[in-house]
Amino acid sequence: MSVEAGRTRLTGAMKELLVRWDKAKLSWRDPVSEDLERTLIGPLEPRVRAAVTAMSQLAEMVNAAKRECS
Repeated sequence: MSVEAGRTRLTGAMKELLVRWDKAKLSWRDPVSEDLERTLIGPLEPRVRAAVTAMSQLAEMVNAAKRECS
């Protein structure tokens, strides 16, 4: 799998998670769901954004290396 494909899959998976989480929150409101959002869902989003940014930079570096080696 290419870096670009991985980045696309990760971005899509995060979007899907947030959509499904929003749906779940409509009927699931208790201390456990709030803890899950605070400890897992909330911190995951900025980490995924950072990973996607790093993957974009890596893809640029890989593409540059391929051009230089051609």
